[in-house]
Amino acid sequence: MWILGLSAYYHDSAAALIKDGKVIAAAQEERFCREKHYAGFPTQAVEYCLSEAGISLAQIDNIVFYEKPFLKFERLLETYHAFAPQGFGSFVKAMPLWLKEKLFQKRLLKQELFAIASDVDVTDKLLFSEHHLSHAASAFYPSPFNKALILTMDGTGEWATTSVMMGDGKDIELLKEIHFPHSLGLLYSAFTYYCGFKVNAGEYKLMGLAPYGKPKYVDLIREHLIDIADDGSFRLNMRYFNYCTGLTMTNQRFDQLFGRGPRQPDSDITQLDMDLAHSIQVVTEEIILKLARSLRQEYGVENLCLAGGVALNCVANGKLFREGMFDDIWFQPAAGDAGAALGAALVGHHLHHQQPRVTFDGEDGMQGAYLGPSFSDDEILAALEQSGLSYQKLDEAELLESAAHALANEKVIGWFQGRMEFGPRALGNRSILGDPRSAKTQSIMNLKIKFRESFRPFAPSVLRENVNEYFELDCDSPYMLLVAPVQAQRRKVMIESDQQITGLEQVNLARSDIPAVTHVDYSARIQTVSDKTNPLYYRLIQAFKALTGYGLVVNTSFNVRGEPIVCTPEDALKCFMKTEIDELYIGNYKVVKRCD
Repeated sequence: MWILGLSAYYHDSAAALIKDGKVIAAAQEERFCREKHYAGFPTQAVEYCLSEAGISLAQIDNIVFYEKPFLKFERLLETYHAFAPQGFGSFVKAMPLWLKEKLFQKRLLKQELFAIASDVDVTDKLLFSEHHLSHAASAFYPSPFNKALILTMDGTGEWATTSVMMGDGKDIELLKEIHFPHSLGLLYSAFTYYCGFKVNAGEYKLMGLAPYGKPKYVDLIREHLIDIADDGSFRLNMRYFNYCTGLTMTNQRFDQLFGRGPRQPDSDITQLDMDLAHSIQVVTEEIILKLARSLRQEYGVENLCLAGGVALNCVANGKLFREGMFDDIWFQPAAGDAGAALGAALVGHHLHHQQPRVTFDGEDGMQGAYLGPSFSDDEILAALEQSGLSYQKLDEAELLESAAHALANEKVIGWFQGRMEFGPRALGNRSILGDPRSAKTQSIMNLKIKFRESFRPFAPSVLRENVNEYFELDCDSPYMLLVAPVQAQRRKVMIESDQQITGLEQVNLARSDIPAVTHVDYSARIQTVSDKTNPLYYRLIQAFKALTGYGLVVNTSFNVRGEPIVCTPEDALKCFMKTEIDELYIGNYKVVKRCD
């Protein structure tokens, strides 16, 4: 049975294809259309999924959309009614779009699918899941657990913003939920907006900024903005927020509370921004830990699955994991709305058709998240011939030796191999790599290659068997969704003059013997690499270790600021040429820039 899942019309549109419950392909539309966080219909992602499977749309048994538009419209109307006459302007702006497109999405979906295959009538194939159920399904069904609690937290679905479900075999049961407008995701997004970053895109920047500040405003947030119960449930004070009825996240009362208006995106980041980032991170972690602890006590289930945009907060994930309240925790790597496309397909298979779970022999069902397109040497060669760049073909041993030597000599390389990753993280197939021992790697990669803010940390990809040598972690973290401290013996003692440095200047201090992946709070966002899920990447890190004694490399996504991660060889070559990446390893080819 073939089932296609879709998410679209909000942000991070995607398509995912499963066969008999097994994930065959999944990709975000942004990677094909080259518009970051693209929200339209995922036409090219659908076409890719069908092509990867070698089937046509006619062979699809069901197409499942990730949410129910009528329920969402109900929430919109009730919200405007509850807050009337406030927000009448945004109501007038929103209604034409809803009435034209979003409310009658079944018709719109049929039109888009007709454009892909005009000879296929999909009317009887279309199904609709609920938003949080799609997230929950994406977290539970690919997990290695037969039974688990499922915690979903995001901005909002139709009504739910936080939901707790029980996954047991093929079944998922809703236990409890918190409804809009009370939303941990929207609270975090409000601070993202207020600190000058883009909502639904810049939350990870706020998380990265947090260690530069101090938690000065935690009490103020608790006193004025949110009431947190002992069990982790919460209510927001909507007098400070504008997202229900306006076109911004916060209002003038919020400005008065913190003494200024929202930071303009291109203006300097201030100490206030850093302190606010730290403060909201502390509050977010408090809520997540209280929720998890109360759920463990109430239901006695030993495993936990997480999805929804809040599950991408890897700092909170790391603290939750280290608390040890659950025997095991599994995070959906595409935890945001893109992953809900996969969840929708799995809802169709397991809940609509009542099909049993697929077992994975102790592994998860995401195949390392390597679910996107791959390219043959012939396709790569054609792109290279068009580029005019200098290249040479190498066998695998030569490729690994050359790349490892480049890294050991503090060069930054592009690494384009195999199937593209599904989700927001590059996990060693569409990556830019560097030497973690080099104190200058972070600034070079941020300013000359990624063209992004200097404070942003980089993640290590570390051999699974070596992770505990570098970090206070000894478990699998294949999806870069856990943050853990650097081992104490690797840290450098800060002299008195260093300790006087504050703000963003702290980024220039080498804090360990792996400074390029050590954040200012001595933490790192870790990806463990195993021979089973990515053997070529594993062997590259092994080769680097043979040269340097260090079993890890710096890994960041293969893209520049404002662009999606590269998908095709042409994308990789364009990115290579407009940055200061030293060498590119693409398939079996090594590419260098011509010397003038």
